[in-house]
Amino acid sequence: MAEAAEFLDSINEKTINKVIYNIHKTRVSNDNELFKKLKGEIWEFRTMFNKKHYRLCAFWDKTEKTDTIVISTHGLFKKTYKTSQSDLEKAEKIRNFYFEQKKQLQ
Repeated sequence: MAEAAEFLDSINEKTINKVIYNIHKTRVSNDNELFKKLKGEIWEFRTMFNKKHYRLCAFWDKTEKTDTIVISTHGLFKKTYKTSQSDLEKAEKIRNFYFEQKKQLQ
């Protein structure tokens, strides 16, 4: 989504490469240090790079019979392991909007 892209645009190239590397790594590895369920249908991609925590909130779209898509809603920098309620609500709001729009297109 646009906010996830804006977040990635705000960080340097080496950090982006590390985030992308970790996302690709989750395709073949079930590692809670890289991709963790937060609450309900909201997950987060997790990257620690240069002593900073980078997170991309995400959700699954399993509506297609053959493909599952993981969609990032937005990114954030974290100083603690806990994700704020406002970030969880933001991710859920974007998720709901996504599925509403998808339903209208069908």
